[in-house]
Amino acid sequence: MKSQIFPVSTGARISDNAPTTCRADDKATLPREARLPINRCNLPAVILGSLSFQRHPTELVLDGVAELHADLFRRFNAAEDALRAEVFRDYLTVHFRLENPEEAGLTGPRKGRAKANYIKTIRGWSFNSDSREGAVLKGWVESRFGLTPRYHGEALRDPGSDAYMHYLEMRAQGLYGTNALEAQLDLVYTYCQFELARRHPGGRHVTLYRGVNRLADHEVLEKGRDGQHVVLLNNLNSFTCSRERACEFGDYILAVNVPLTKIFFYCGLLPGVLRGEDEFLVIGGVATVSLSVL
Repeated sequence: MKSQIFPVSTGARISDNAPTTCRADDKATLPREARLPINRCNLPAVILGSLSFQRHPTELVLDGVAELHADLFRRFNAAEDALRAEVFRDYLTVHFRLENPEEAGLTGPRKGRAKANYIKTIRGWSFNSDSREGAVLKGWVESRFGLTPRYHGEALRDPGSDAYMHYLEMRAQGLYGTNALEAQLDLVYTYCQFELARRHPGGRHVTLYRGVNRLADHEVLEKGRDGQHVVLLNNLNSFTCSRERACEFGDYILAVNVPLTKIFFYCGLLPGVLRGEDEFLVIGGVATVSLSVL
């Protein structure tokens, strides 16, 4: 195992091998209705959301982040491992004027919305992924990676449906009056990837778990043998690196070999932001999963 950055008690396994549950002839299988034709990263959604990407992941780079925040990465490279989280927090606080919203032009009733920053948004997800904060995060994934949300309180199959309109309203409410909240989330993802690459050189996958009550709660694209199935995950999902913890949330366990490049955030990346559950926030798409009964 490479150096440990995930919660020690869970024994998360980082692998540099392709998952054995994927077929050798994996194709770009992401359904058209689950993706946008454009996004803001280096790979189109049809590729990064496919089974082929799960088997052979590569780096995902958000447009312009490295160029706009070159000073942050210089500071990262100069900082000790234990201090980078503090460097990251300090940089975002100053760059986005999180403690002085009036300096960013936020005044009057909108000034209070500056508190809706990246930390509040991630914590809001941990309480309820179908909340306003959850809509913001799913909208961010949709914008940056081109993967459309499949569920938010209810199924989102038709972009013209009332359910989809409600999701869009919640997303807009969550972004209103904030100081470039989605740009803050860009840096959260980029920092997460920096840490994973720095501390797990050569690592490609981690096995994560999700407790479910029935497989039918997910979009099953193909049922296989011995519990191996192909599913379309929501565009952002909560997993855990502890199988025992996943058992607390359902009668069945989904095990997924998740590409490290699809991890947006994990418990321990920024101490104090997520507590308990050894939670990982994972970008979705099509994936081969292993379903087992408790």
